[in-house]
Amino acid sequence: MSSSDAQDLPIRDDMIRLGQLLKLANLAEDGIQAKQLIEDGLVQVNGDIEERRGRQLHAGDLVSVNGETVRITREG
Repeated sequence: MSSSDAQDLPIRDDMIRLGQLLKLANLAEDGIQAKQLIEDGLVQVNGDIEERRGRQLHAGDLVSVNGETVRITREG
């Protein structure tokens, strides 16, 4: 999926952690599933596999899981 096909996901703060984003974007049902997706190498941030659940994400970052991609934007 290209960045133009990504769904925008607004956040209130300057950053959000990857585990939180996966739950917020409904890419994971809960923290346990988010952790498993990351450990299994199924989560990409800006095109690279990400292995840190606590990675800080900012506006403009793209997160992909199982063919679904979200772009982080600033709320408001």
